[in-house]
Amino acid sequence: MQLEHPRVREWQHRLLWCVGGLLLFETLSGLAIYLLPFSVPSQFIVLLHTVGGLVFTLPYLWYQVRHWWIYRRIPWNHLVVLGYAGMVAVVVAIVSGLVLTVQALWGTRIHYGWSRVHLWSTFALIATVVPHVVWIMVRDHRARKREVLQPVLVAQHRFSVVITLLTAVLFGMVVAAAYVYRAPARYVELPEDYSYLYGPDRPFAPSLARTVNNKAIPAHVLGGSASCGRSGCHEQIYEEWEPSAHRYAAMDPLFRRIQHVMGTQNGAESTRYCGGCHDPISLFSGTKNLFQDDLTNPVGFREGVSCVVCHAIQEVDVRGNADYVIHAPQPYLFERDTSGIGVLISNFLIRSYPKHHVTSLSRRMFKSPEFCGACHKQFVDEEINNVGWVQLQNQYDNWRQSRWNHPGDPTKTIECRECHMPLMDSFDPARGDALDYNRAANDGKHRSHRFLGANQFIPSHLELPGGKKHVQLIEKWLRGEIEIPEIADKWRSGPVIPVQILAPKQVRPGQQLTLEVALLNNKAGHDFPTGPLDIIQSWIELRVTDDRGKEVFASGRLDDRNFIEPGSFAFKAEPVDRYGNLIDRHNLWEMVGVRYKRALFPGYADRARYTFTVPHEARQLHVKARLCYRKVNQFLLNFLFPETTLTAPITELSVDSMLIAVAP
Repeated sequence: MQLEHPRVREWQHRLLWCVGGLLLFETLSGLAIYLLPFSVPSQFIVLLHTVGGLVFTLPYLWYQVRHWWIYRRIPWNHLVVLGYAGMVAVVVAIVSGLVLTVQALWGTRIHYGWSRVHLWSTFALIATVVPHVVWIMVRDHRARKREVLQPVLVAQHRFSVVITLLTAVLFGMVVAAAYVYRAPARYVELPEDYSYLYGPDRPFAPSLARTVNNKAIPAHVLGGSASCGRSGCHEQIYEEWEPSAHRYAAMDPLFRRIQHVMGTQNGAESTRYCGGCHDPISLFSGTKNLFQDDLTNPVGFREGVSCVVCHAIQEVDVRGNADYVIHAPQPYLFERDTSGIGVLISNFLIRSYPKHHVTSLSRRMFKSPEFCGACHKQFVDEEINNVGWVQLQNQYDNWRQSRWNHPGDPTKTIECRECHMPLMDSFDPARGDALDYNRAANDGKHRSHRFLGANQFIPSHLELPGGKKHVQLIEKWLRGEIEIPEIADKWRSGPVIPVQILAPKQVRPGQQLTLEVALLNNKAGHDFPTGPLDIIQSWIELRVTDDRGKEVFASGRLDDRNFIEPGSFAFKAEPVDRYGNLIDRHNLWEMVGVRYKRALFPGYADRARYTFTVPHEARQLHVKARLCYRKVNQFLLNFLFPETTLTAPITELSVDSMLIAVAP
């Protein structure tokens, strides 16, 4: 009886079949992850690659120890060297894979160093294990005429078939899972009753915002901002965004009331003009349409300008009026799930397979003032007012023409994000930036997503999470009390708009005294105030008292109805309609021009002049001037909310005082 060749048992050992099949699948699936574009199948490959790697680890270690023990006494040759090198490569791949799995499951991101080690070890594995096995098979095949090797060749053939079948079965599982899974549609047709008032090629007009294919984007595709914070990744950024103007852009009660009035007067289609900047989720989902009870859908209401809305913009133009193109990003598996295993899988995939997440939601364009200018520049034209083009708020061109813009020299230029998105200490996975001239990839900072501006009213009025803290920061921002270290060498210090009383140090009783209050736009990168100046009010409150505390002169006081007294010095605009009537309800769709505007361009100054008679009994005059600011004037609040006594809070931006002696 012929004895069985000892190598036959090894080639037919089921442990080898298991290890060989899994190793082949892990190698091929790893290459697929590296080479294939992002897709549903590629994500299932990542999942099965991870599970396969975990299953592979213990059997491989068992097999490797056993294999080494059996062949440890073989003299050194090229096959032995390849075997040891292959063993090292596989062990490194296992260790790095386990580290990456732990980081993806419980960390905030994978470490790209470990990712590179895992990739390089895969190539090393291919360069060593494959030649090691193939060389043995080729050698035995060349000696196939030796009868003693016939059983070995049969065993090798069986081994090849088994590992190929096992690999095919595993890839078949990927195909089956991808076939069964139904990814949410990124684009859908607009409703059948959708009104194309401005033409079929401009479904979202009169807003200039558009999708890449003019189709609708379901609200849930552009929403889901909570998942960015819930995942344990962008918790800080999500917390900053929650009370921000971007977040409440659509739930702002003033916006909602004005949108309702506009829709009632001009039709639901006209409100798309506002939607591109204030309510893009509702705009792109087709909600702003005829016969809608509410022109803002629930997702749009809750999220306003969501994380995805900003980060999915692919092109912008500085015409303003939301002139941008948005492309709905392909989601990860179960990305819109809010609970259960789907959340775990989605978070794991985003961390372990992050390239798509980064490339689809992060662009250098986001750093540019032009990106902000797509919305922070506004006009109305004939489509809106039925007359012609009129410029409205325009922060972008204010900045572009200001002293803060030095094209080509970032060491002198201060851009939008440098002021409104200052650097914050961060544990966010997106921290660090090697592209900014004054930053580094490992600086441990991210840009704040509070977008601090000048609305100290709505965050607390809506009782948003973190709203009180946000308002406190806005008030400090308005007063110029927030320093930004990274731009301290090119920005100004002190109040944003300092005031200074200009008056003689001594006057005579009965004299006609003229004093002035000088104002300077010291730090703002655009006009002060900026935004809709038919709504915003900033004014000087001046009080002059004598040495006994008796009021001698006053201007800029509020009456008992919270209106500023007539004749006060105020920064504001007075737009008019085609008949010359004042636009005082923010009914911009009727605006054709401006009869009066007063604002401070960056670096410019202005003066308020006051004249009064010095009382005979006064011995000293105490003069105090305050620059006050509120986001919404009382008339508009009374019009929009007649059933309430709502009033906007007032912030003191700067103050000055002086004593004037009265000669005997």
